[in-house]
Amino acid sequence: MREILNPTDPKTAEIASSKLLPFLTLTLAIVAVSCAAIFIRFAEQELGANATVLNRLAIATVAFWVLTAIQDWRQPWPPSLSLNWKQDWQPPSADRLKDSIKLIAVAAVSSASVVLWAQSLTETSIANSTLLRNLTPIFTSLGGWLLLGQQFDRRFILGTIIAVLGAIAIGVEDFQISHEHLLGDGLALLSAVLYGTNLLLVEGLRSRLSTSTILLWRCAVGTLLLFPIASLLEDQLFPQTWQVWLAVAALALVCQVLGQGLLVYSLKQFSSGFIAVVLLLEPILTAILAWAIFAEALDWTNWLAFAMVLSGIYLTRSSGSATQAVVSPTVSEGQTGDNPSQ
Repeated sequence: MREILNPTDPKTAEIASSKLLPFLTLTLAIVAVSCAAIFIRFAEQELGANATVLNRLAIATVAFWVLTAIQDWRQPWPPSLSLNWKQDWQPPSADRLKDSIKLIAVAAVSSASVVLWAQSLTETSIANSTLLRNLTPIFTSLGGWLLLGQQFDRRFILGTIIAVLGAIAIGVEDFQISHEHLLGDGLALLSAVLYGTNLLLVEGLRSRLSTSTILLWRCAVGTLLLFPIASLLEDQLFPQTWQVWLAVAALALVCQVLGQGLLVYSLKQFSSGFIAVVLLLEPILTAILAWAIFAEALDWTNWLAFAMVLSGIYLTRSSGSATQAVVSPTVSEGQTGDNPSQ
């Protein structure tokens, strides 16, 4: 006989909280990430796109290094010799080497995605670039199905389609088909593929490594990879005024440390396909912030697109395919020692 839960029962409240808290964490991550465009607009008063990303990754590297050092300091003696590897879980050397290669791949793929995205904006229209970038959930789900054997039910697929169509509706009126935009469109599409690949790689690492470890590697290696590129392409690498320093610091701490940190943490609870769908809220929230801060216009089509994306997210969230337990091996929380604050 099926048990009926009493709403006043503490056990019922605990179950509801355990389901609600991860989604609230993911929502906070999306809100933090959505602030990136606002901070970038302030930063690019002095800096180019590559220099802005370089400062973002460099400052975030320092922040994640401090977090990792605090974690290692809290570990029982002797401290771990690697970047936040947990004392109660020592993988074989071959597995550690494999994870290190994956961490470097995450840094390379995510950095390439950001650089290609920035470059696409110089070769095609913002509408084209944004529309093609919003195809990320399709590539993430397709990659998870083909490469990782992930399974998605009909509700999840339908929700993904609705959410993607809603995101596309934002810029479809300004979308232009022209041979002059082919290079920029191709770069934006490749950026979407790489971002989906990044989510899949991080999803595979989250069962063994902590959030701060993954993001420390990602930001540190990304900084090293991007520095020579920015040095060649940019006339100025670092801000000269305190206002722009404040903008790049906020970009690093709010968007990279808080936003991306909570996003990576959420990959332990949700599948990469679901998180890619929820990320479609980012351009909409950015548009709302731009409306509130810069008085940029919003019409009824923007609000309709917002409603479509929310409807799609609701469908995917109510699907069993949204949860991480369906798509990855079960690993106890104690094995990574993670918490949302990391």
